[in-house]
Formats: sequence, C-alpha cells, structure tokens
Amino acid sequence: MNFDYESSPDIPPRGISGSSSDDTISFDIPDLPEPPKNDNGFWKYHEDVILKEIRDYLSGTYNAHYASPNSKTQTLDLIEGIGDAEPFCRSNAIKYLSRFGKKNGKNQRDLLKAIHYCILLYHFSGLCNENASPYETF
Repeated sequence: MNFDYESSPDIPPRGISGSSSDDTISFDIPDLPEPPKNDNGFWKYHEDVILKEIRDYLSGTYNAHYASPNSKTQTLDLIEGIGDAEPFCRSNAIKYLSRFGKKNGKNQRDLLKAIHYCILLYHFSGLCNENASPYETF
C-alpha cells in the first residue's frame, strides 16, 4: 500500500513517501542538505568567525561613543555612577533583539548591538572576573 499525500489534502506533504506490506514498512526519505564545510577544526557554526566580527565591531564602537576628546568618560560611565548600568544594558539588549528583523530587515547591526549590550551586562552584573565585586555607586 502506497500513501499519497497529494490525494489527502488534509495532511500536509512532508517530502517522505512510504509503503507497507505484511511485515515490512519502508520509507523513501529525501537526502538532507550538506552541512557547511568546517575547515576550522572545532566550531560547527563558525562561532570563531562570528566572534571576530563581534570583536571588530566592538573595537570600532570606541571611536563613536559619546565622550569628549579630553575625557575617556562615556555616557555609560555616568549611568553606572548612579547605579543603573545593569538594567540599562539589559533593556538595550532586549530593545535591539526585539527590533531585529523588523527595522531594516535582518539587520546585522541590531544583533551586534544586542551582543555588545549583553557583554556589558555580563560585566556590570559582576560575572566578569575583573568585576568580581559590585561597583560602589555615589
């Protein structure tokens, strides 16, 4: 007995056909697509390449931050000074993740900004080794 999905409109086609006899059931399963080549030896999803892109993006942001040429103080330093750095970073990460795919399509920059705020959240939440004890706020 062969089952034909096209003759049963209430069952969506799945790309798998099959047949059965007395004691046997057989299926014709289409070949799965080939996974991307992994020439880097370890990373399956090219995390090493993505981490480099993130590092390059982060390096470029230090030229664009709101700071005077005479000071290294950034707006985030002021936000940290009043004790709001952690919720600020969390909120901005959520903002950029929620707008991904909605504003200018799947915008790589939105994901990079979200990742940047997640890294900053990691730092300000005290999870970073350098930041083992919370900062004193004034």
